[in-house]
Amino acid sequence: MTAAELLAHGELKVRGRIRDASNAALFCTVALDGEEASCVYKPVAGERPLWDFPDGTLAQREVAAYEVAAATGWDLVPPTVLRDGPYGEGMVQLWIDVDPDGGELLALVDAEEPEPGWKAIGFAEVGEGRTALLVHADDERLRRLAVLDAVINNADRKGGHLLPTADGRLYGIDHGVTFNADNKLRTLLWGWAGENLTGEAVEVLGGLREALGGALGTRLAQLVTAAELDATRARVETLLTTGKHPEPTGEWPAIPWPPV
Repeated sequence: MTAAELLAHGELKVRGRIRDASNAALFCTVALDGEEASCVYKPVAGERPLWDFPDGTLAQREVAAYEVAAATGWDLVPPTVLRDGPYGEGMVQLWIDVDPDGGELLALVDAEEPEPGWKAIGFAEVGEGRTALLVHADDERLRRLAVLDAVINNADRKGGHLLPTADGRLYGIDHGVTFNADNKLRTLLWGWAGENLTGEAVEVLGGLREALGGALGTRLAQLVTAAELDATRARVETLLTTGKHPEPTGEWPAIPWPPV
């Protein structure tokens, strides 16, 4: 049984509430045929309205982000499904246990330039008129996630959404504000802005272009609007045409704040 099958068909039991989430997020267990796992359930009924996204669509966008991530083969998003639950339809995602010793991915440093192994994001005020340089690790897992975020137009990639695990993997979570037809990319992962995409990324994007014309596109059409799907295809095409990581446009705040 796959994790997605367990999440989709297992008995869902609410164990508690995740209180620091901006929308209703419930910690649950899901069980089926003797298998059990922990998961997060975000019911549509608990979503706060947003001015720039249609009401009641964040759960679908979370699932769409997982579908695209799965199609890349990078598996950067935990298995995620859309299903009925104790409080109605919602997103259910496999719980990821974070490794507290998974390494530092984000830091504020008192320097003008990042040290080797780090990429600069920008300067931030840290109080009393002082500024510090915000940096993220020069990590291939983060670089892959930066490509994924560019494809799904992630409007809220914060440090708290990065989950390193004990087996060396890295997951990204909280993808409710994605797939907008307008450019809303807002992320901490600007360290590669304007740099050439890796050969691996170009190959993956080529595969995504093909998949968006087939089964993946059909699946996303059930989760996002036709205009948003067209915009997703256009973003993939732009990345392949330029061969570079995107840069901030200046038309939208480029960095989420607070960064965590």
